[in-house]
Amino acid sequence: MQTIEGKVWNFGKDIDTDLIIAARYLNTSVPEELAKHVMEDADPTFVKNMTPGDIIVADENFGCGSSREHAPIALKAAGVAAVIAPTFARIFYRNAFNMGLPIFELPESNEIKKGDVVSINMDEGTITNKTSGKTYKFTPIPPFMQELIDAGGLMNYAAKEVAKEEK
Repeated sequence: MQTIEGKVWNFGKDIDTDLIIAARYLNTSVPEELAKHVMEDADPTFVKNMTPGDIIVADENFGCGSSREHAPIALKAAGVAAVIAPTFARIFYRNAFNMGLPIFELPESNEIKKGDVVSINMDEGTITNKTSGKTYKFTPIPPFMQELIDAGGLMNYAAKEVAKEEK
């Protein structure tokens, strides 16, 4: 059973890729450098106060804006375990899975508050707010997208597939 558990950080709707990682930091593609500035323009205290394994819960249209892959790379490198929102921008959705960042569509995400602890059971398709005791069903992740997450992203998935074929 694959479970993700962490403390919640809340963000509003229309969190664009510039709020996730500002363009002024895109002079590097080193994930650890990007991680130092993740969510900085949305919450300057985020990186200083978050703990690896924490979970972002946002309102609709998370990841809108540019198509840059830096946004999910920075979130993952900072230690964000998952992102929960009612909807995600289409390109961010695909980039997140390609980078191995688990994201979950949950219409009731605004019921989950900052500081709550949530547990995501990927096998059962549930998110349990351990603080309030409420359990939600999230929109199922397509099987292939689940394989990308399990592999740690598209590049790792492709490497495993190539290795299988070489045997």
